[in-house]
Amino acid sequence: MGFILAGLLVLLVLLYLALGMKVVRQGYQYTIERFGKFTAVAQPGLTFIVPLFDQIGRKVNMMEQVLDIPGQEIITKDNAMVAVDGVVFFQVLDAAKAAYEVSDLYLAIMQLTTTNLRTVMGSMDLDELLSKRDEINGRLLAVIDNATEAWGVKVTRVELKDIRPPADIVNAMTRQMKAEREKRATILESEAARQNEINRAEGLKQAQILEAEGRREAAFRDAEARERSAEAEAQATKVVSDAISGGSVQAINYFIAQKYVEAIGLFATSPNAKTILFPVEATQLMGTLGGISELAKEAFRDGPAPTPPAPTRPRGPFEGGGTQ
Repeated sequence: MGFILAGLLVLLVLLYLALGMKVVRQGYQYTIERFGKFTAVAQPGLTFIVPLFDQIGRKVNMMEQVLDIPGQEIITKDNAMVAVDGVVFFQVLDAAKAAYEVSDLYLAIMQLTTTNLRTVMGSMDLDELLSKRDEINGRLLAVIDNATEAWGVKVTRVELKDIRPPADIVNAMTRQMKAEREKRATILESEAARQNEINRAEGLKQAQILEAEGRREAAFRDAEARERSAEAEAQATKVVSDAISGGSVQAINYFIAQKYVEAIGLFATSPNAKTILFPVEATQLMGTLGGISELAKEAFRDGPAPTPPAPTRPRGPFEGGGTQ
């Protein structure tokens, strides 16, 4: 009988211990209640409780969780109806508060997000909703995280998945976008044409400047050439004048003959001259050339040459003295 009683006692002790042994999974925390009152939080691993007195209350998930927010119909500030849905990322930091400060944590977070979503987005225009998603996410995150702090929950992120305007508004936005793009294309084309005209005007300006520079350089060169020609002419005139003052009469004949020949050459090269009428007879030209030859002979002799007799020329039919 003693062995039987001892065996029964050992069996009861083992059963009691087995009932008091609890294993908490990683990522979870269990609340321990004694006669329905919260007493402690069981961490992951093996935990012992007092059977018949203690029990496991709530099994709280301590990992970061994602809560899907169903689509909501929201009226914007400019009276546009849009459908919005999103997601909320949160993590329980205090298992006791999450278990006993709120009745249904998931439903509470969902309702809180939905109401604040209507409040935030209802105060904005449609264009702001479509272009300022980051601002909306930030405002929702600040409001929801502040409200859930009392529940031992940290909201890490709020994201809007989709914003769906009505079909007519989408069509109007499409037309507006098309008109805006056409406007930009027209502006770009006009700017390109304007720049092209500016470049062309700049090119014409540079060409005119270069042309003016060329004309100025050419005028300077012409003036320099005329100056040198005048200097040469003055030098030649001085030489002739010196020769005349030295007693050489033939020098003046050379000078006059040279000008005479140049004038006749200009008559010959004139494109409009078909017939040339000489105002003097050919004997005068021969006499002048004879004076030039005498001048050349005098230049090659040591002494001055005697003055040749003046050539005689026949009198013209209209000159005085009668007809020959």
